Amino acid sequence: MTTKDMFPDVSEKKRKLQKIAVFTSGGDAPGMNAAIRAVTRAAIANKLKVVGIRRGYQGMIEGDFIPLKASDVSGILQLGGTMLKTARSSAFRTPEGRELAYQQLKNNEIDAVVVIGGDGSFTGALVMSQEFNIPFVGIPATIDNDMYGTDYTIGYETALNSVVEAVDKIRDTARSHGRIFFVEVMGHEAGLLALNSGIACGAEVILIPESKEQHEELAKFLSKGYKNKETSGIIIVAEGDETGGAMKIAEKVRTEHPDLDVRVSILGHIQRGGSPAAKDRVNATRIGVAAVEALLDDQKSIMIGLCNEKIVQVPFNKAVKLNHSIDLNLLEIQRLMNY
Repeated sequence: MTTKDMFPDVSEKKRKLQKIAVFTSGGDAPGMNAAIRAVTRAAIANKLKVVGIRRGYQGMIEGDFIPLKASDVSGILQLGGTMLKTARSSAFRTPEGRELAYQQLKNNEIDAVVVIGGDGSFTGALVMSQEFNIPFVGIPATIDNDMYGTDYTIGYETALNSVVEAVDKIRDTARSHGRIFFVEVMGHEAGLLALNSGIACGAEVILIPESKEQHEELAKFLSKGYKNKETSGIIIVAEGDETGGAMKIAEKVRTEHPDLDVRVSILGHIQRGGSPAAKDRVNATRIGVAAVEALLDDQKSIMIGLCNEKIVQVPFNKAVKLNHSIDLNLLEIQRLMNY
């Protein structure tokens, strides 16, 4: 065995990879454009060709591919949404759909793919990489920040700031009119956005899927409010709360406490939009570069994440199958703040 065999030239490894594709999938999140920009420019810096796939897996099936140059991703760092668009694809869930997607990648001479999205997007990437042995690397982008193996997902910081700004304004009206506002935020299966925004806004009660005890806290608050004649307040509700969300909870409170002026505000998709915060721009750039480096190192079926501010690689099968836990001690901190 020669020295060259024992220690192959790094440039030879890099030459195996000639063209990569990048796409966004699932719900949009502020900072996706920053990630697209980072992947594109890091790849070009390593002498790779880059193709953008429009409209997620549906675009992959239909061959909606566009070449990306460094200039094509200029001026997108500060923009919300995704320049490559995003869509959900029922066709991709079928073997026939994935076969079509693979043929499109093959016809366009794509060697590897970077997917920017959440657990559903990574599940699709894992299945496809197993069926067709094509490398996929994932960049976590979801405002829920609910991915296992990473402390952070792109878009969460911006969404959190958007919720705080909106609730601060709602509180002004709540105090002026003596109202109880139930504010519903996103988080169908995870309450981290509701939890941290509630603490940041000084919410009187936070209702999240991970804790049933919070409904007792709501009852205590309403009782205490009557006694102290404090009839204004903010209740943050994660949309995935098992009782049915802010509308149903508020209706129940109206029935049980007819003297209270109860209102509901569903923040909805304003949480997903807007110019990404500085942290989302920086981390999207770091993770995007790391995704390209992982492909150059022959990695596949992994998600690039951040733990303790350090880049980590998490296998897809862990990222999509294991649950991300939240620190329920934060609920106790919130209770203390309302004594």
